[in-house]
Amino acid sequence: KMESPSRPFWVALVAGGCAGTSVDVALFPIDTIKTRLQAPEGFLRAGGFKGVYNGLASAAAGSAPGASLFFCAYESSKAWLTKRTPEKYHSFCYLLASSIGETTACLVRVPTENVKQKMQAGRFRTTMEALQSINARGIGGYYTGYLTTVMREIPFAAIQFPIYEALKKQWSTAQNEPVRPYQSALCGSVAGGIAAATTTPLDVVKTRLMLGADAQGVPYRGMVDAFTRIYAEGGMARLYSGIVPRTTWISIGGCVFFGAYETVASLLHKRA
Repeated sequence: KMESPSRPFWVALVAGGCAGTSVDVALFPIDTIKTRLQAPEGFLRAGGFKGVYNGLASAAAGSAPGASLFFCAYESSKAWLTKRTPEKYHSFCYLLASSIGETTACLVRVPTENVKQKMQAGRFRTTMEALQSINARGIGGYYTGYLTTVMREIPFAAIQFPIYEALKKQWSTAQNEPVRPYQSALCGSVAGGIAAATTTPLDVVKTRLMLGADAQGVPYRGMVDAFTRIYAEGGMARLYSGIVPRTTWISIGGCVFFGAYETVASLLHKRA
């Protein structure tokens, strides 16, 4: 049976950074549309199709270190776990390794997400204004929504990575050789799309917490309060706001992300 090899720390670091930046910059407008659909004031009042690159600087600043942290934690955890676990339990290893990776990456991702989403929803005109507002609340302001983000990312990764690894393994076994970068990209696209659609309600709650208050300006008092009030606005349909752009963005993003990661990792391996 063919399995994808675990990669050295430095390869995961560089390849992950390149992959994360590629996705976040190329698909940023779709992410902005998703955020505005989830905003409490509604899509048009949040900006509609205008200024879809608002917040790009924050996203670009956090994408490379966030993705690098994720893949370093994921690859090292996966290698450690799979060496000590029978093959039939490797899916659980991928799940646990991806959860470790996401929790680690959120240390960088959440602060930049807070700035980015406030910019996307038109809360501030410039990145400096957003930073000054968040600074007034101290370091905790940058980590608003951290727990919700982790609680979104862990089930997302728990769905995405076992599917991704399983698809790669099946494809590799079928052709009796390791998958090529474009094949990894297709596996990532399918896995990402399924995970994105499933976890959309958690993404909506995370967005609302980061934006801070509802359409009337009443602040949210934590994850449960946000979930309850969003549901009261329009039931499950409101909790699935932005599912189409989110699924589209992450399906395309998964293809670019894993394709870029596998391509860069392969090139670095050949030169190592």
